[in-house]
Amino acid sequence: MIDTHCHLTFPDFASRVEETLDHAASMGVTGCISISTTVPDAEAVQLVAELHDRVWHTAGVHPLYADKGPHDWATLRRVAAGERCVAWGELGLDKHYDDPPQDIQLTVLEEQLAAIEAAHDFWGRSLPIVLHCRKAFDELIPRLRATSLDPSRFVFHCFTGNAAEARKCLDFGAMISFTGVVTYPNAPEVREAAQLVPPDRIMVETDAPFLSPVPKRGKRPCMPGYARHTAEALATLRSQPWDEFHAAINTNTSRFFGIPC
Repeated sequence: MIDTHCHLTFPDFASRVEETLDHAASMGVTGCISISTTVPDAEAVQLVAELHDRVWHTAGVHPLYADKGPHDWATLRRVAAGERCVAWGELGLDKHYDDPPQDIQLTVLEEQLAAIEAAHDFWGRSLPIVLHCRKAFDELIPRLRATSLDPSRFVFHCFTGNAAEARKCLDFGAMISFTGVVTYPNAPEVREAAQLVPPDRIMVETDAPFLSPVPKRGKRPCMPGYARHTAEALATLRSQPWDEFHAAINTNTSRFFGIPC
């Protein structure tokens, strides 16, 4: 399986990417998608992916970095055009924190979506989009609907909402991805949501170095290999045989990101 969302450019993994990938492989996690948070970070994750054949990457500006501009959308498009870039993102809205202010987040979101639409029109093809959405489903989904972008090409990563919010994402047409949060005893609403997601709309990630799943909860850094723990917990939660769930998430990952599993 693939860890569909981690951050290999964060300090936790400095000078130990190969070691991290070897650990993941020992857990049956044969590759990782390293996610961008700023334009300079997009360039950094591109380099990591070019140096390690088990890594792919994205290009995007995280809403919590929206105030770190100016954002060079031309450079982001160049990174996104690279051979090992498999998605835009992560991008979206975050209302859990007061900073950056919502007006700044919204401005950057709108600029970024417009840049993505322009790139897709120019290329004549589209990349999927990794979304960060925290307590902002009612604000984000209408803005996504207003674009020309295909709803099935979005994934709500690190889903921590409830069943009603999951239904909003599914009704929109997007994929939903779960981290180790789904294994936490204090997150029953996330487990309820995970049981609603159809087999062809679910993916698994770590968001490493954050959110280590049970039985590694509290350990920092979370390792991409721990995606295996979350996947097994989801299979049990959803009353699916491991082989069946494993095949489903690999099929979904391959279809969505266009990479082999």
